[in-house]
Amino acid sequence: MAYPGYGGFGNMNPHMQMMGQTMAPPNLQGAYFGQPQYPEGDPMWGYFRAVSGQDGEIDAEELQRCLTQAGINGNYTPFSLETCRIMIAMLDRDHTGKMGFNEFKELWGVLSAWKQNFCTFDQDRSGTVEPHELNQAIFAMGYRLSPQTLNSIVKRYSKSGRIYFDDYVACCVKLRALTDLFRRRDGMQQGFVNFIYDDFLQCTMAI
Repeated sequence: MAYPGYGGFGNMNPHMQMMGQTMAPPNLQGAYFGQPQYPEGDPMWGYFRAVSGQDGEIDAEELQRCLTQAGINGNYTPFSLETCRIMIAMLDRDHTGKMGFNEFKELWGVLSAWKQNFCTFDQDRSGTVEPHELNQAIFAMGYRLSPQTLNSIVKRYSKSGRIYFDDYVACCVKLRALTDLFRRRDGMQQGFVNFIYDDFLQCTMAI
């Protein structure tokens, strides 16, 4: 079941346009003996093989290096390591702290959708959006939040009154993960759930 903030996948073209720049494959060495073979026509496999280490999976540091070298921020400033950690946690279904190929491919599709949404509101192509534009972007993703909640989000993710793309992604991941968590617990769709304290911490600290 789809839910707000997840975004569409679109075409996962490894040469997609990012803030007016061509997103080229990262210049990294990779691959490992015995990697499973994927269709050679799948452009994401080359990306994944270039980034993954000897274990054939991608950790947060490797993902950060990949996104930084790809210039996904609109420049080549380091992509947030903390955002990379929470993106991996979002898709880490086997709880290894790393991503396999299918998880990496899914993440790339989600990032593509979020980037498109971000660029829609970054009209001056500064690589940032203003607080009111972030509110518009959240509304466009299907969320209906109170002004108090929106204000809390802006305070959490803005820097000097601007929101950068990696912080925008962190916001999207958090909204998606918490919404998914809530909906899984709210099986009767009553609009509220009950947590015991330790359970609440386990769920939220992992995001």
